[in-house]
Amino acid sequence: MDLRPRGLLRRPRRLLAAGAAVAVLAAAGTWTAVAAEDGPAVRRTDRLLSVADGVRLDTSYFTASTAGDRPAVLLGHGFGGSKDDVREQAEELAADGYAVLTWSARGFGESTGKVGLNDPEGEVADVSELIDWLAEQPGVRLDKAGDPRVGMAGASYGGAISLLGAGYDDRVDAIAPAITYWNLADALFPDGVFKKLWAGIFVNTAGGCDRFEERLCRMYDRVAESGVPDDAARALLEERSPSAVADRIDVPTLLVQGQTDSLFPLGQADQAAKAIEANGAPVAVDWIAGGHDGGDLEGDRVRARVQAWFDRYLKDDTSADTGPAFRVTRTGGVDSTDGEAQLRGASGDSYPGLESGARDIALTGREQSFTNPAGASPPAVSALPGLGGGGLAQLSSLGVGVSLDFPGQYARFDSAPVTDDLRVTGSPTVTVHVESTSEDAVLFAKVYDVGADGTQQVLPAQLVAPLRVTGAGSGKDVTITLPAVDHEIDKGHRLRLVLASTDLGYASPAAPATYKVSLRSGLAVPTAPGVSTAAAPLPAWVWWLPLAGVLAAAALLLTARRRTAAPAPDPELAEVPLRITELSKKYAGGDRYSVRDLSFTVDRGQVLGLLGPNGAGKTTTLRMLMGLIRPDGGEIRVFGHAIRPGAPVLSRVGAFVEGAGFLPHLSGRENLELYWAATGRPAEDAHLDEALEIAGLGDALSRAVRTYSQGMRQRLAIAQAMLGLPDLLILDEPTNGLDPPQIREMREVMIRYAAAGRTVIVSSHLLSEVEQTCTHLVVMDRGQLVQAGPVGEIVGSGDTLLVGTAEPVEEPVAEKVAALPGIASAVPADDGLLVRLDADGSAERLIAELVRLEVPVRSVGPHRRLEDAFLTLIGGSA
Repeated sequence: MDLRPRGLLRRPRRLLAAGAAVAVLAAAGTWTAVAAEDGPAVRRTDRLLSVADGVRLDTSYFTASTAGDRPAVLLGHGFGGSKDDVREQAEELAADGYAVLTWSARGFGESTGKVGLNDPEGEVADVSELIDWLAEQPGVRLDKAGDPRVGMAGASYGGAISLLGAGYDDRVDAIAPAITYWNLADALFPDGVFKKLWAGIFVNTAGGCDRFEERLCRMYDRVAESGVPDDAARALLEERSPSAVADRIDVPTLLVQGQTDSLFPLGQADQAAKAIEANGAPVAVDWIAGGHDGGDLEGDRVRARVQAWFDRYLKDDTSADTGPAFRVTRTGGVDSTDGEAQLRGASGDSYPGLESGARDIALTGREQSFTNPAGASPPAVSALPGLGGGGLAQLSSLGVGVSLDFPGQYARFDSAPVTDDLRVTGSPTVTVHVESTSEDAVLFAKVYDVGADGTQQVLPAQLVAPLRVTGAGSGKDVTITLPAVDHEIDKGHRLRLVLASTDLGYASPAAPATYKVSLRSGLAVPTAPGVSTAAAPLPAWVWWLPLAGVLAAAALLLTARRRTAAPAPDPELAEVPLRITELSKKYAGGDRYSVRDLSFTVDRGQVLGLLGPNGAGKTTTLRMLMGLIRPDGGEIRVFGHAIRPGAPVLSRVGAFVEGAGFLPHLSGRENLELYWAATGRPAEDAHLDEALEIAGLGDALSRAVRTYSQGMRQRLAIAQAMLGLPDLLILDEPTNGLDPPQIREMREVMIRYAAAGRTVIVSSHLLSEVEQTCTHLVVMDRGQLVQAGPVGEIVGSGDTLLVGTAEPVEEPVAEKVAALPGIASAVPADDGLLVRLDADGSAERLIAELVRLEVPVRSVGPHRRLEDAFLTLIGGSA
């Protein structure tokens, strides 16, 4: 579909006709100095830029104090985020000699307007106006008048706008999109099947359907209710896709795509690479270990490669190392020292695509019949986007099987054991014959790696290929392209093709049907023979291990003790919800500890507030507590058990860390039931009614989530965390976005939960709420413990006293008290007099002086708000 007139306009005709030059709103810009660790200092200015349709874009402009003109870079953010998400990368690029402009897209952050999913008439047109603005800035390198030397980069939503920007505005000179889509219709409606879970998360992340352009909202409601995408829905998303301008994207492009990504899988980058390369532009493809389903996004490495890409194609630095034409990150097991997955790179001199080096693997199995159950329930489970899919994908890369197929709802076909190790790199294909008792059939194809004993099976990257088979009533041969993966099949393992009738992430027909499937070919497995894995250097332990082994053996003989991989449970702590001992964490490449020597204990029935300024280490501590990252030192014990990734005791922990992803068209109760079913645990263990009673949602549970207020969504998310009634509940900023009445309701939810002897840990920046909700506090600053104890003890340990009086204190009397030795200030209060002592003051001397002044004293006691205590403890670093 041609969305731009030929001939070539650098920006859509609508903008030229409107004469829409970017307007800088008066007094909107404020300059801020940004400290750079190395190189020149970076300055940032924030501005609201007025663009077409009266929309205001919140922008930040980063430059460094270097001489000469510099190329520019536009950095886009991910869906649901804002310009603040890319600030660190913007500072790094600015320090390296670029003028960097970041902005919050329409409907996000402080920008106004409706979300258009990169509408050519909206978000894409905004990009051209931002380039207009860059062309007018002093110090920006121009290729000609009005044409700045500019690159674009971003991830997900920001990656798509980079591709679209290059397609619609020929002033864009190089791009580096990451984990994004080429065709949004194919991504959300793959082969005619509605990807309902991810679509619902899209809507929920934006804040509800009314935050979108009206026609997008109507389309979503229509497809969500029917479960079947129509032609109009596809057309609406295709016109917002880079594929719509495929023939116009002809600039150097670095495509970074995620291997653990059920939203935008590797096939999206494959289509982009082939189209852009066909236009004659340099293209490099980089498959990273992470993606939208979690895993390692390799942030430092990717940012360095993006910078080198721009150095080569924006600065014309021919010495810049842009890396190989193709690179893939491979997981090489687990580091025994810290439990982290070991990553190694493999590369090729050319991009192999998804079909190269195909090897035919014979499959066996008779014709099989299976059912699509009424209501498509229960569904099979592969990835769980928004509900923990990242953990599943990461586990599968380490050889742990976590998928679920229900008997009678799938057919399977197995290979013989492979005789040598087999590396699958790309998309396997297979042809099958499908018959159905209904006119259409919806199937979900996947290939498992089955262990030698036949019991353990792993679904690589937790990916499935949905397909709608039209005309299946009379039987039909179908060639299936399975998800692209990079996965090692060990010698002796088998490949297992499974065709299932349901999948949790997708919409299946509600009407029951019977499917019959038989094989028409073997499995064609791509091997990408031109891609080789770099040899890993021998670690130091190879050399000292023999000596260490001798010493260790001697120690064992002397002590008759053995060290186990995981510390044994401590029976003395069996009733203690949490004990943290000398916990430390320093991230690779960091110059300081995020957490250092942290120790504290949390007892049953406590509501503990975790406080600290930004960068104090609160989030890192919570991530270690939940087993998401490993500490460098110290330990965490929950009910006496040491925390490790996947530790069984984590089943006693519930967490609300980020806003949960709910399906807007389902009711609150249906969303929670769906989530619990996906965990695979018995329904009776959910204690759904108890969790809902504590959350206090009442009759709203039967309404669609899209009708909920923000406060109700927050309470539903916490109800989800409370399913199973975990003994330890962790809540990170549970009152974000709530108004005062909603905050009060959330406070009551936490208090009710702890009242039954359970324990709650809450991290919040609302100090007044923490003071009213929590029984105990842990205050952190710069990664270290500052103080821990009961709220009353911490709040009451200050230098401000409340003098209770029998009658109000007049101002002249207060002034006399303030003038006394040892008194810093004295202010009349509702209950008497607030007196702050200086270093020489004491309560005893104050009482004596008050009696002398004939002040009718009834009581004297400590008085300090939590905010006062907090600022005193951290020394104002907040």
